[in-house]
Amino acid sequence: MSARLGGLRVLLEVGVALLLGLALGAVLMALWGYDPWKAYQALFQGALGDRFGIANTLSRATPLILTGLTFAVGVRAGLFNIGAQGQMILGALVAVLIGGLLDLPPGLHLPVTVLGAMLAGALWSLPAAFLKLTRGVHEVISTIMLNWIAYWFTGYVVIAYLSQGRRSLQVDPTARFPLIMAGSDLSYALLLSVLLAGLVYWALWHHVAGYELRAAGLNPEAARYGGVRPNRSLVWAFLLGGLAAGGAGAVEVLGRLPFAITNDLSNLGTLGFDGIAVALVGRNHPLGILLSAVFFGALAAGRTMMGYRAGVPFDMIQIVQGVIILAIAAPEMWRIARLRPRRARTPAAAGPAGTGTEGTEGGEGGERERERRQA
Repeated sequence: MSARLGGLRVLLEVGVALLLGLALGAVLMALWGYDPWKAYQALFQGALGDRFGIANTLSRATPLILTGLTFAVGVRAGLFNIGAQGQMILGALVAVLIGGLLDLPPGLHLPVTVLGAMLAGALWSLPAAFLKLTRGVHEVISTIMLNWIAYWFTGYVVIAYLSQGRRSLQVDPTARFPLIMAGSDLSYALLLSVLLAGLVYWALWHHVAGYELRAAGLNPEAARYGGVRPNRSLVWAFLLGGLAAGGAGAVEVLGRLPFAITNDLSNLGTLGFDGIAVALVGRNHPLGILLSAVFFGALAAGRTMMGYRAGVPFDMIQIVQGVIILAIAAPEMWRIARLRPRRARTPAAAGPAGTGTEGTEGGEGGERERERRQA
Protein backbone atom coordinates (compact mmCIF):
# COMPACT_ATOMS: atom_id res chain seq x y z
CA MET A 1 0.00 0.00 0.00
CA SER A 2 2.78 2.44 0.93
CA ALA A 3 4.57 1.71 -2.35
CA ARG A 4 1.41 2.47 -4.31
CA LEU A 5 0.86 5.69 -2.40
CA GLY A 6 4.47 6.64 -3.04
CA GLY A 7 4.03 5.99 -6.75
CA LEU A 8 0.86 8.06 -6.87
CA ARG A 9 2.61 10.87 -5.02
CA VAL A 10 5.43 10.88 -7.58
CA LEU A 11 2.96 10.88 -10.48
CA LEU A 12 1.04 13.75 -8.92
CA GLU A 13 4.28 15.62 -8.27
CA VAL A 14 5.43 15.20 -11.88
CA GLY A 15 2.00 16.16 -13.24
CA VAL A 16 1.85 19.36 -11.22
CA ALA A 17 5.44 20.25 -12.14
CA LEU A 18 4.71 19.62 -15.83
CA LEU A 19 1.68 21.89 -15.77
CA LEU A 20 3.71 24.54 -13.97
CA GLY A 21 6.50 24.28 -16.52
CA LEU A 22 4.07 24.51 -19.43
CA ALA A 23 2.42 27.55 -17.84
CA LEU A 24 5.75 29.30 -17.30
CA GLY A 25 6.78 28.51 -20.87
CA ALA A 26 3.50 29.90 -22.15
CA VAL A 27 4.01 33.10 -20.16
CA LEU A 28 7.49 33.55 -21.64
CA MET A 29 6.24 33.06 -25.19
CA ALA A 30 3.31 35.40 -24.63
CA LEU A 31 5.59 38.12 -23.24
CA TRP A 32 7.68 38.00 -26.42
CA GLY A 33 4.63 38.07 -28.67
CA TYR A 34 4.26 34.41 -29.66
CA ASP A 35 1.10 32.32 -29.49
CA PRO A 36 1.64 29.67 -26.76
CA TRP A 37 -1.34 27.57 -27.79
CA LYS A 38 -0.22 27.42 -31.41
CA ALA A 39 3.35 26.66 -30.34
CA TYR A 40 2.39 23.77 -28.04
CA GLN A 41 0.00 22.42 -30.65
CA ALA A 42 2.82 22.39 -33.21
CA LEU A 43 5.12 20.70 -30.68
CA PHE A 44 2.58 17.95 -30.09
CA GLN A 45 1.93 17.49 -33.80
CA GLY A 46 5.63 17.22 -34.56
CA ALA A 47 6.26 14.68 -31.81
CA LEU A 48 3.10 12.57 -31.76
CA GLY A 49 0.94 13.79 -34.63
CA ASP A 50 1.55 10.82 -36.94
CA ARG A 51 3.46 7.56 -37.01
CA PHE A 52 6.62 9.24 -38.34
CA GLY A 53 6.51 11.74 -35.51
CA ILE A 54 6.11 8.93 -32.99
CA ALA A 55 8.97 7.02 -34.63
CA ASN A 56 11.20 10.10 -34.44
CA THR A 57 10.30 10.57 -30.78
CA LEU A 58 11.15 6.97 -29.88
CA SER A 59 14.34 7.08 -31.95
CA ARG A 60 15.59 10.13 -30.10
CA ALA A 61 14.61 8.55 -26.78
CA THR A 62 16.64 5.39 -27.41
CA PRO A 63 20.15 6.61 -26.39
CA LEU A 64 18.74 8.87 -23.67
CA ILE A 65 17.38 5.84 -21.82
CA LEU A 66 20.91 4.49 -21.51
CA THR A 67 22.68 7.72 -20.52
CA GLY A 68 19.89 8.35 -18.02
CA LEU A 69 20.59 4.95 -16.49
CA THR A 70 24.27 5.88 -16.10
CA PHE A 71 23.49 8.87 -13.90
CA ALA A 72 20.67 7.13 -12.03
CA VAL A 73 22.80 4.16 -11.00
CA GLY A 74 25.44 6.55 -9.71
CA VAL A 75 22.91 8.49 -7.64
CA ARG A 76 21.58 5.27 -6.14
CA ALA A 77 25.16 4.46 -5.09
CA GLY A 78 25.71 7.91 -3.60
CA LEU A 79 27.68 9.22 -6.59
CA PHE A 80 27.25 12.22 -8.85
CA ASN A 81 28.58 10.52 -11.95
CA ILE A 82 28.58 12.88 -14.94
CA GLY A 83 30.95 10.77 -17.02
CA ALA A 84 28.31 9.39 -19.39
CA GLN A 85 29.30 11.85 -22.13
CA GLY A 86 32.87 10.60 -22.42
CA GLN A 87 31.87 6.96 -22.03
CA MET A 88 29.22 7.38 -24.72
CA ILE A 89 31.72 9.00 -27.10
CA LEU A 90 34.26 6.21 -26.65
CA GLY A 91 31.52 3.62 -27.07
CA ALA A 92 30.59 5.24 -30.38
CA LEU A 93 34.24 5.24 -31.49
CA VAL A 94 34.67 1.54 -30.69
CA ALA A 95 31.38 0.79 -32.45
CA VAL A 96 32.71 2.48 -35.61
CA LEU A 97 36.04 0.65 -35.36
CA ILE A 98 34.50 -2.79 -34.90
CA GLY A 99 31.52 -2.17 -37.16
CA GLY A 100 33.50 -0.59 -39.96
CA LEU A 101 36.86 -2.36 -39.90
CA LEU A 102 36.17 -5.92 -38.80
CA ASP A 103 34.67 -8.35 -41.28
CA LEU A 104 32.38 -10.60 -39.25
CA PRO A 105 29.41 -12.81 -40.19
CA PRO A 106 26.04 -10.98 -40.34
CA GLY A 107 24.55 -12.66 -37.26
CA LEU A 108 27.66 -11.99 -35.19
CA HIS A 109 28.78 -8.55 -36.30
CA LEU A 110 26.07 -6.51 -34.56
CA PRO A 111 26.22 -8.14 -31.09
CA VAL A 112 30.03 -8.09 -31.07
CA THR A 113 30.03 -4.41 -32.00
CA VAL A 114 27.50 -3.52 -29.29
CA LEU A 115 29.34 -5.53 -26.63
CA GLY A 116 32.65 -3.92 -27.62
CA ALA A 117 31.16 -0.45 -27.29
CA MET A 118 29.63 -1.26 -23.90
CA LEU A 119 32.93 -2.64 -22.61
CA ALA A 120 34.72 0.49 -23.81
CA GLY A 121 32.31 2.63 -21.80
CA ALA A 122 32.76 0.44 -18.73
CA LEU A 123 36.57 0.56 -18.96
CA TRP A 124 36.52 4.33 -19.32
CA SER A 125 34.58 4.57 -16.05
CA LEU A 126 37.30 2.77 -14.08
CA PRO A 127 39.82 5.65 -13.83
CA ALA A 128 37.23 7.73 -11.99
CA ALA A 129 36.49 4.83 -9.64
CA PHE A 130 40.22 4.25 -9.07
CA LEU A 131 40.89 7.92 -8.31
CA LYS A 132 37.99 8.11 -5.87
CA LEU A 133 38.95 4.97 -3.99
CA THR A 134 42.70 5.55 -3.82
CA ARG A 135 43.12 9.33 -3.78
CA GLY A 136 39.69 10.57 -2.72
CA VAL A 137 39.18 12.53 -5.97
CA HIS A 138 35.55 13.56 -6.31
CA GLU A 139 33.83 11.91 -9.25
CA VAL A 140 32.57 15.22 -10.65
CA ILE A 141 36.14 16.45 -11.16
CA SER A 142 37.51 13.20 -12.57
CA THR A 143 34.60 12.48 -14.90
CA ILE A 144 34.63 16.02 -16.33
CA MET A 145 38.33 15.62 -17.21
CA LEU A 146 37.75 12.14 -18.62
CA ASN A 147 34.91 13.50 -20.76
CA TRP A 148 37.24 15.97 -22.42
CA ILE A 149 39.97 13.40 -22.89
CA ALA A 150 37.49 11.09 -24.61
CA TYR A 151 36.16 13.94 -26.76
CA TRP A 152 39.50 15.13 -28.09
CA PHE A 153 40.92 11.63 -28.47
CA THR A 154 37.91 10.50 -30.49
CA GLY A 155 38.00 13.65 -32.61
CA TYR A 156 41.69 13.07 -33.35
CA VAL A 157 41.18 9.42 -34.31
CA VAL A 158 38.19 10.23 -36.52
CA ILE A 159 39.93 13.06 -38.41
CA ALA A 160 43.42 11.53 -38.60
CA TYR A 161 42.59 7.89 -39.37
CA LEU A 162 38.91 7.31 -40.12
CA SER A 163 37.74 10.43 -41.95
CA GLN A 164 35.90 10.08 -45.24
CA GLY A 165 34.93 13.64 -46.07
CA ARG A 166 32.90 15.16 -43.25
CA ARG A 167 32.48 11.95 -41.31
CA SER A 168 34.26 8.77 -40.36
CA LEU A 169 33.89 5.56 -42.29
CA GLN A 170 30.43 4.05 -42.01
CA VAL A 171 29.74 0.84 -40.15
CA ASP A 172 28.97 -2.12 -42.37
CA PRO A 173 25.30 -2.99 -42.96
CA THR A 174 25.87 -6.24 -41.07
CA ALA A 175 26.66 -4.21 -37.92
CA ARG A 176 23.60 -1.94 -38.10
CA PHE A 177 20.36 -2.30 -36.20
CA PRO A 178 17.49 -3.18 -38.55
CA LEU A 179 14.74 -0.58 -38.83
CA ILE A 180 11.40 -1.06 -37.13
CA MET A 181 9.71 1.30 -39.57
CA ALA A 182 11.00 2.01 -43.07
CA GLY A 183 11.63 5.65 -43.86
CA SER A 184 12.42 6.54 -40.26
CA ASP A 185 15.37 6.33 -37.86
CA LEU A 186 13.50 4.04 -35.46
CA SER A 187 15.46 0.81 -35.17
CA TYR A 188 15.50 -2.24 -32.95
CA ALA A 189 18.07 -0.43 -30.83
CA LEU A 190 15.01 0.74 -28.89
CA LEU A 191 14.44 -2.82 -27.72
CA LEU A 192 18.03 -3.03 -26.51
CA SER A 193 17.61 0.15 -24.47
CA VAL A 194 14.34 -1.06 -22.94
CA LEU A 195 15.91 -4.45 -22.16
CA LEU A 196 18.89 -2.86 -20.43
CA ALA A 197 16.56 -0.62 -18.40
CA GLY A 198 14.67 -3.72 -17.29
CA LEU A 199 17.91 -5.47 -16.36
CA VAL A 200 19.08 -2.48 -14.33
CA TYR A 201 15.74 -2.38 -12.53
CA TRP A 202 16.01 -6.09 -11.73
CA ALA A 203 19.62 -5.75 -10.60
CA LEU A 204 18.92 -2.79 -8.29
CA TRP A 205 15.65 -3.97 -6.73
CA HIS A 206 15.66 -7.76 -7.04
CA HIS A 207 19.30 -8.76 -6.56
CA VAL A 208 21.57 -8.74 -3.52
CA ALA A 209 24.24 -6.65 -5.26
CA GLY A 210 21.67 -4.01 -6.12
CA TYR A 211 20.38 -3.90 -2.57
CA GLU A 212 23.93 -3.47 -1.29
CA LEU A 213 24.58 -0.72 -3.85
CA ARG A 214 21.51 1.23 -2.78
CA ALA A 215 22.26 0.68 0.90
CA ALA A 216 25.81 1.96 0.47
CA GLY A 217 24.47 4.98 -1.37
CA LEU A 218 22.05 5.90 1.41
CA ASN A 219 24.47 5.43 4.29
CA PRO A 220 27.87 3.78 3.67
CA GLU A 221 28.74 3.48 7.38
CA ALA A 222 25.47 1.78 8.31
CA ALA A 223 25.80 -0.45 5.25
CA ARG A 224 29.29 -1.48 6.36
CA TYR A 225 27.99 -2.49 9.77
CA GLY A 226 25.43 -4.61 7.93
CA GLY A 227 28.16 -6.49 6.08
CA VAL A 228 28.11 -4.43 2.87
CA ARG A 229 31.39 -3.40 1.25
CA PRO A 230 30.76 0.18 0.01
CA ASN A 231 33.91 0.27 -2.12
CA ARG A 232 32.80 -2.76 -4.09
CA SER A 233 29.35 -1.25 -4.60
CA LEU A 234 30.96 1.95 -5.83
CA VAL A 235 32.98 0.08 -8.46
CA TRP A 236 29.89 -1.82 -9.58
CA ALA A 237 27.99 1.45 -9.95
CA PHE A 238 30.71 2.91 -12.17
CA LEU A 239 30.92 -0.25 -14.27
CA LEU A 240 27.18 -0.60 -14.71
CA GLY A 241 26.86 3.05 -15.65
CA GLY A 242 29.75 2.75 -18.09
CA LEU A 243 28.17 -0.24 -19.79
CA ALA A 244 24.96 1.71 -20.33
CA ALA A 245 26.73 4.83 -21.61
CA GLY A 246 28.89 2.83 -24.00
CA GLY A 247 25.72 1.17 -25.25
CA ALA A 248 24.24 4.64 -25.89
CA GLY A 249 27.14 5.45 -28.18
CA ALA A 250 26.62 2.17 -30.00
CA VAL A 251 22.89 2.61 -30.60
CA GLU A 252 23.42 6.16 -31.86
CA VAL A 253 26.02 5.05 -34.41
CA LEU A 254 24.55 1.67 -35.34
CA GLY A 255 20.91 2.69 -35.40
CA ARG A 256 20.80 6.16 -36.97
CA LEU A 257 22.16 7.96 -40.01
CA PRO A 258 24.91 8.58 -40.96
CA PHE A 259 25.99 5.28 -39.30
CA ALA A 260 29.27 7.01 -38.55
CA ILE A 261 30.78 9.81 -36.43
CA THR A 262 30.95 13.26 -37.97
CA ASN A 263 34.32 15.00 -37.85
CA ASP A 264 33.07 17.47 -35.26
CA LEU A 265 31.24 14.74 -33.29
CA SER A 266 28.05 16.79 -33.70
CA ASN A 267 25.84 13.77 -34.37
CA LEU A 268 26.68 12.48 -30.89
CA GLY A 269 25.55 15.79 -29.41
CA THR A 270 25.31 16.02 -25.63
CA LEU A 271 23.54 12.73 -25.06
CA GLY A 272 25.57 12.03 -21.94
CA PHE A 273 24.72 15.33 -20.27
CA ASP A 274 21.11 15.15 -21.43
CA GLY A 275 20.90 11.83 -19.61
CA ILE A 276 21.35 13.68 -16.31
CA ALA A 277 18.13 15.61 -16.89
CA VAL A 278 16.40 12.45 -18.11
CA ALA A 279 17.34 10.67 -14.88
CA LEU A 280 16.22 13.56 -12.70
CA VAL A 281 12.84 13.80 -14.41
CA GLY A 282 12.52 10.00 -14.14
CA ARG A 283 13.31 10.21 -10.40
CA ASN A 284 16.45 8.09 -10.92
CA HIS A 285 14.35 4.98 -11.37
CA PRO A 286 14.84 2.76 -14.47
CA LEU A 287 11.12 2.57 -15.18
CA GLY A 288 10.69 6.30 -14.70
CA ILE A 289 13.64 6.90 -17.03
CA LEU A 290 11.82 5.05 -19.82
CA LEU A 291 8.95 7.54 -19.65
CA SER A 292 11.26 10.49 -19.12
CA ALA A 293 13.35 9.59 -22.19
CA VAL A 294 10.20 9.45 -24.33
CA PHE A 295 9.25 12.89 -23.01
CA PHE A 296 12.67 14.28 -23.94
CA GLY A 297 12.46 12.54 -27.29
CA ALA A 298 9.11 14.23 -27.91
CA LEU A 299 10.60 17.64 -27.08
CA ALA A 300 13.47 17.03 -29.50
CA ALA A 301 11.22 15.69 -32.25
CA GLY A 302 8.62 18.45 -31.94
CA ARG A 303 10.87 21.49 -31.72
CA THR A 304 11.31 21.72 -35.50
CA MET A 305 7.56 21.86 -36.10
CA MET A 306 7.23 24.32 -33.24
CA GLY A 307 9.52 26.73 -35.06
CA TYR A 308 8.11 26.07 -38.52
CA ARG A 309 4.38 26.33 -37.77
CA ALA A 310 4.33 28.70 -34.82
CA GLY A 311 7.26 30.86 -35.91
CA VAL A 312 8.98 30.55 -32.53
CA PRO A 313 12.77 31.14 -32.83
CA PHE A 314 15.05 28.26 -31.91
CA ASP A 315 16.53 30.14 -28.94
CA MET A 316 13.07 30.75 -27.50
CA ILE A 317 12.21 27.06 -28.02
CA GLN A 318 15.32 26.11 -26.05
CA ILE A 319 14.38 28.48 -23.24
CA VAL A 320 10.81 27.18 -23.04
CA GLN A 321 11.91 23.56 -23.06
CA GLY A 322 14.54 24.33 -20.43
CA VAL A 323 11.92 25.89 -18.16
CA ILE A 324 9.66 22.85 -18.56
CA ILE A 325 12.50 20.42 -17.82
CA LEU A 326 13.72 22.44 -14.82
CA ALA A 327 10.24 22.55 -13.33
CA ILE A 328 9.85 18.77 -13.58
CA ALA A 329 13.38 17.95 -12.41
CA ALA A 330 13.42 20.41 -9.49
CA PRO A 331 11.81 18.08 -6.88
CA GLU A 332 14.37 15.33 -7.53
CA MET A 333 17.24 17.83 -7.51
CA TRP A 334 16.01 19.05 -4.11
CA ARG A 335 15.81 15.48 -2.81
CA ILE A 336 19.39 14.75 -3.86
CA ALA A 337 20.59 18.05 -2.38
CA ARG A 338 19.01 17.10 0.97
CA LEU A 339 20.53 13.62 0.94
CA ARG A 340 24.11 14.62 0.14
CA PRO A 341 24.77 16.53 3.41
CA ARG A 342 23.46 13.50 5.30
CA ARG A 343 25.91 11.25 3.43
CA ALA A 344 28.73 13.72 4.00
CA ARG A 345 28.20 13.53 7.78
CA THR A 346 28.77 9.76 7.74
CA PRO A 347 32.37 8.48 7.77
CA ALA A 348 33.51 7.61 4.24
CA ALA A 349 34.32 4.13 3.03
CA ALA A 350 37.36 2.31 4.29
CA GLY A 351 40.55 2.66 2.26
CA PRO A 352 41.29 0.24 -0.54
CA ALA A 353 43.96 -1.63 1.34
CA GLY A 354 41.61 -2.43 4.20
CA THR A 355 43.69 -0.43 6.66
CA GLY A 356 40.78 1.54 8.00
CA THR A 357 41.91 4.70 6.22
CA GLU A 358 38.85 6.78 5.46
CA GLY A 359 37.89 8.51 2.21
CA THR A 360 38.12 12.16 1.34
CA GLU A 361 35.56 13.77 3.59
CA GLY A 362 35.81 11.43 6.51
CA GLY A 363 39.62 11.08 6.20
CA GLU A 364 40.28 14.80 6.11
CA GLY A 365 37.85 15.41 8.95
CA GLY A 366 39.48 12.71 11.06
CA GLU A 367 42.97 14.08 10.36
CA ARG A 368 41.93 17.60 11.38
CA GLU A 369 40.37 16.22 14.58
CA ARG A 370 43.58 14.35 15.49
CA GLU A 371 45.67 17.48 14.86
CA ARG A 372 43.33 19.54 17.06
CA ARG A 373 43.61 17.03 19.91
CA GLN A 374 47.42 16.90 19.66
CA ALA A 375 47.54 20.70 19.77
